[in-house]
Amino acid sequence: MTSKPRVTGRYTAEIQKRRKPNPDQRRRELCDAAIQLLAEDGAKGLSHLKVDTRAGVPDGTTSFYFRTRSALLRAVADRMVELDLATLQAVADSAGADDVSSASTLAKVVIQSGEEPQLSRTKARYELTMQATRDPAMGATLERATRAFTKLHHDIFVQLLPHGAELDPAVVDDLTNVTLTFINGLLLRFAHGDRIIDSPEQLDGVLSAIVAGILHSKHQGRLTHDGASPQPRRRRSPGSGPSR
Repeated sequence: MTSKPRVTGRYTAEIQKRRKPNPDQRRRELCDAAIQLLAEDGAKGLSHLKVDTRAGVPDGTTSFYFRTRSALLRAVADRMVELDLATLQAVADSAGADDVSSASTLAKVVIQSGEEPQLSRTKARYELTMQATRDPAMGATLERATRAFTKLHHDIFVQLLPHGAELDPAVVDDLTNVTLTFINGLLLRFAHGDRIIDSPEQLDGVLSAIVAGILHSKHQGRLTHDGASPQPRRRRSPGSGPSR
């Protein structure tokens, strides 16, 4: 009676290599490769075959998972939102733990977004933003991300500012909207290679000046509310209640 051939560790490893990859993991890998291509060549330089080459997979793999170019771009948008939200959530979770002698976690994350490997994601994000103006589905994905970013940024300010929880919500909205607008503009300059601010400490100084300006403004709480321009406060008539 002959014995069965022994399965060696090397043979087992070869079998594992031939097994099909996890579909969700493969989609993430393809999207990550597409993000790098968007950063380097722009949206016009993105194709299924180029993603295959960058990801090191057989030709046709990307088109198998994403049948059309639009489907690929939308998947990349979803992946970008997933990565960005995870990063910002980590900032929110650690906002109260920043060492007072060092730069804030928020400033560190923003500066890191101007350095590789995060810089590629920053560049790709702007490419997708332009594509979203012509793709309602992608626009909806990025809009959901924008709302989530705004809420998280709002929560970070409440945690970081002294007595932040006691501030008028409209004032926190102003702080959130103005600083987010500044940060978005800064990231755009990073994407163009212009590092006008080069350290987290420097960024903290600029953000602190912006916050101080808003908190000392007589229009605080009405600077960005509903997109309206600041209006002078109405004078209360004698005997009237608190203004709203």
